[in-house]
Amino acid sequence: MNDTKNAPKYESLVLRVLWMLVFLLVWQVAQLVLGGLVLVQLVYRVVYGAPNAGLMNFGDSLSLYLAQIGRFGSFHTEQKPWPFADWPAPRVPEGEAPYVQGAKGEETKP
Repeated sequence: MNDTKNAPKYESLVLRVLWMLVFLLVWQVAQLVLGGLVLVQLVYRVVYGAPNAGLMNFGDSLSLYLAQIGRFGSFHTEQKPWPFADWPAPRVPEGEAPYVQGAKGEETKP
């Protein structure tokens, strides 16, 4: 009873499991980076009185990337996350306005 129809499905499942293991490692690294970003953003907020726009955008896109990994790992999608797909674009901030530096370098707070 050699069922050759199930062989491609099994091979693709094995390949998917391997990719899931790779993305599990990527998840761990991305989680550490996001944790560091949160701490740096907190210090920046305390010093300047408002969050950094670049850190806000990168934090949002990194969290969306983690969500992509979660969707792939939970079989919600077949699309593998970055670098196989585009890096997620950050959304429009919904919280505090970011810190803005004046035109001549003077500090301005929102």
